[in-house]
Order: sequence, then C-alpha cells, then structure tokens
Amino acid sequence: MKKLSCLFVFLAAWAGIVSSAVAAPQRNVRLAICQILAIDGDREGNFRRIEYALEQAEAKHADIAIFPESSILGWENPDAHKMAEPIPGKDSERIAALARQHHVMIAIGLDEKEGDKLYDSAILVDKTGKLLWKHRKINVLPELMTPPYSQGKPEDIGVVDTEFGRIAVLICADTFSDAFVNRMKALKPDLMLVPYGWAAPNDQWPQHSKVLEDLVKRRAALVRCPMAGVDLVGEMTHGPWAGQTYGGSSFVADGTGKILLTLRDRDTDLQVIDVTAGNLGK
Repeated sequence: MKKLSCLFVFLAAWAGIVSSAVAAPQRNVRLAICQILAIDGDREGNFRRIEYALEQAEAKHADIAIFPESSILGWENPDAHKMAEPIPGKDSERIAALARQHHVMIAIGLDEKEGDKLYDSAILVDKTGKLLWKHRKINVLPELMTPPYSQGKPEDIGVVDTEFGRIAVLICADTFSDAFVNRMKALKPDLMLVPYGWAAPNDQWPQHSKVLEDLVKRRAALVRCPMAGVDLVGEMTHGPWAGQTYGGSSFVADGTGKILLTLRDRDTDLQVIDVTAGNLGK
C-alpha cells in the first residue's frame, strides 16, 4: 500500500508538471522589423512607406510587423497638435485596413488627439483589423516640445492575449524606468514590442546605437521574454533636438538578453526573424 501511495504521489506531481507546461506553451512567431523613414508632418508619404514595408512583410510571411514611434506624423512634431487623430480614428482605421489587406498583425507608434490633449501612443492591431491594445507613453520628455505630450498612466501598463501569447507594448523612454519595466515584468508577457524614436547628434552615431543595444538587452533579460525595439530613420526638424538624427540600428533580443538581430545603421531596413515567444519566468 505504501508503494502504491508513493506511486500515486509521484504520478500526481508529474501530472502537475505536465499541466503547468501545457498552460504556458511557447509559440514560434515571425516578426517583421520595419525600420522606416518618417518625415515630420508627411502623413501620406509616411503611410506609403508603411505600406511598402507591409508588402515586404507579407511576402516574407510575417506574423507581426513592428514599426517605430510616431511613424505617421513624426516624433516631437508640434504640428501633431493640429494634425493628430483620435484612436479609434482615421489613422488607426487606416492601419487596421492595412492589417486586413496584408494579413499581418501590426504594432505601430502614432500620435493620438483626445480633446485638447496630444498623446504619444502605440497600438496593436490583429490581422482582421481589430484594435487589440493601445498604450500611451508615460515618460514623454516634456522639455522637447511646447506644449508637450500628455502623459499616460503607469497603472494602464498591461498585456493583451493573442494567438501568439501575451503581448506587451511600451514606447521608447518608458523602458528607461525600472518601475515601469518591473510593472510589465509582473504581468509575465510572452513578447514585448517597443517602438523607439532613438535620436542623437550626427557625430554620436554609430556609437549611440550601443546604448540602445544595451537597453534592449537589459530590458529583455529583466522581463524574461523576447523584445523587439524598432527605431526610426531620418532627422528631427523641430524643438531643442532639431537636426539630430534617428540612427536606425533596431534590435531584437531573446528572453535572456541575447541579441538575435541588428538592423542597418542610419538606413531604412526591413528584416524578418523567427522568435520563440514565451516568458522564462513562468
């Protein structure tokens, strides 16, 4: 009887391990890292560049296409106070239509107008065009634009369940904050997508890309899931940083912080990579 009892205990424990493994499966997901040029205020031109990237992403059978921060109107562009649309609104609906057309999930940074407030936002749209998630940037660097972006709320940091697991979205300088990233870590996402507007004076490139590389490595390792950080290409034309350059050099890291992919320095680029979505802390 004692031997049978021990066997039952062993089998129960084994079943628990199997059940736990089944509850948190890892998923293979094909990411298109869309490092595009964005010109301040050039909504139609920027949309064309987004469309060209999505044509490539579809041809390469991507599951998710990830774009940079403020891809439609340009980051820290004061004209966005007049040009930005609500979410849902014309710009986000146009992104949704592109998702349906190209059969790909899209994560993209875009400016959002709500009343008299302007937010630096990012959305995640599925292949049917459904808006799955919206994140409003919290660390908005108010010294760079007058009036500045309105701030999102730390308590709104979250994840959304998708066919590829639990996906998290932050924006650029949000990843500077240990508090924000630890809040995300507690939610145990399977994949983290971060649009960046990573700029510096011309003479600081390509060295400045090493700072972004180190940031992506550390944040992926802290949250313990793959992370894609996607930067712009081009030049800032407004505010105190006018003339500074977006250097590209986007990165993808795995859940240990190992860099899996690096895109071109100061040039448009689109590369596709297969990653295993899953949180190492589960």
